[in-house]
Amino acid sequence: MVKSKHTREQIFDLLSAIPDPEIPVVSIREMGMLRDVFVTDQGYEIIITPTYTGCPAMGIIEADVKMTLEIAGVKPVKVSLVYDPAWTTDWMSDVAKEKLRKYGIAPPLHSSCNQDVFAHNIIQCPRCHSGDTVLLSRFGSTACKSLYKCNDCKEPFEYFKCHF
Repeated sequence: MVKSKHTREQIFDLLSAIPDPEIPVVSIREMGMLRDVFVTDQGYEIIITPTYTGCPAMGIIEADVKMTLEIAGVKPVKVSLVYDPAWTTDWMSDVAKEKLRKYGIAPPLHSSCNQDVFAHNIIQCPRCHSGDTVLLSRFGSTACKSLYKCNDCKEPFEYFKCHF
């Protein structure tokens, strides 16, 4: 039996410093991937939900969680990937959305995915804030983003697609 010396809140605080490996300006907590922390007599279980099934960053995130907690003396640790419920952009914090915008990625438009963004919405350029943008590709550098171009400033940018 392990005597827990770290609280759930302390673990959340430690893990809040871990950046998303694909978008380093936001943390896994701000993105809503850090779902829960369980403190038990057997140790600590960290619940992570990937933004997409098969997300290539999950191995790095799991290693970062274990390393961060090991450095803080938190052990033993089990990281569980949970796919149900599926991650949704509804779980992203407003802070994360603003950080994405400042980083040059247009954040999801809606708090829910009840509309087809490609057919009905104007994606605003995160650089010059123009609404005169055009979709170049439904897929950007990762599956969770699409590629746009601003017709005013002429810069390409990614849009973090709303999904659930």
